[in-house]
Amino acid sequence: MTAGKRPRRPPTAQQFVLEEIRRAITSGELRPGDPIRQDALAEELGVSRVPLREALKILEGEGLVTYQVHRGYGVVSLSMEDLREVYRIREILEAEAVRRAVDKVTGADVDRLEEIQREVERASEAGDVAEMAAANRLLHFTLFEFSGMPRLVRHIRLLWEATDAYRSLYYSDHENRERVNHEHRAMLAALHARDAGKAIASLDEHRAHAVSALELVFAEEAAATPNPVT
Repeated sequence: MTAGKRPRRPPTAQQFVLEEIRRAITSGELRPGDPIRQDALAEELGVSRVPLREALKILEGEGLVTYQVHRGYGVVSLSMEDLREVYRIREILEAEAVRRAVDKVTGADVDRLEEIQREVERASEAGDVAEMAAANRLLHFTLFEFSGMPRLVRHIRLLWEATDAYRSLYYSDHENRERVNHEHRAMLAALHARDAGKAIASLDEHRAHAVSALELVFAEEAAATPNPVT
């Protein structure tokens, strides 16, 4: 992994390693299915194997990495069927979170979401996939938390974490980044109007476009894979 900008090292080695691996995955530096070379990574990050193993176990519990005997850790690789299922469950849970949030948000809350969206747009314009993914996540979860349903938000977070490795595949395309910003703006307009139906519809469209783009990526990768000799 490349170092990138690291303005502040987290207070513990484990937290530092967690943030670095997540950043590498959300930026696309580590892609779905890539192995995680523990010795090389520990040396690069300047940590021992202990905090690295602890961080990997946390990420495994979140569904972001997987462990296989004799092969070690790697970034999780999902099938298109898995992704569709995750996005369908998100659709159901997020609709409830947004419905409840719309009943509770204040003008100051929507202003906060607008501020975060400007961060999304700045990262989008700079082509900074990792920063855009982080700001996008903050935008969505700030909204979900306005629902006042922490258990629901925890379930949604687990679903997001299971597909973090695929977000960079979507954000790496300029047209997709523009589409994300357009859909966010539609959602924010609905929140200003306190229109839960339109806000939910905007998020549904948002997820549908991501799934369609990922289907194309899967199809292209399948076409590029040589057929086995029979």
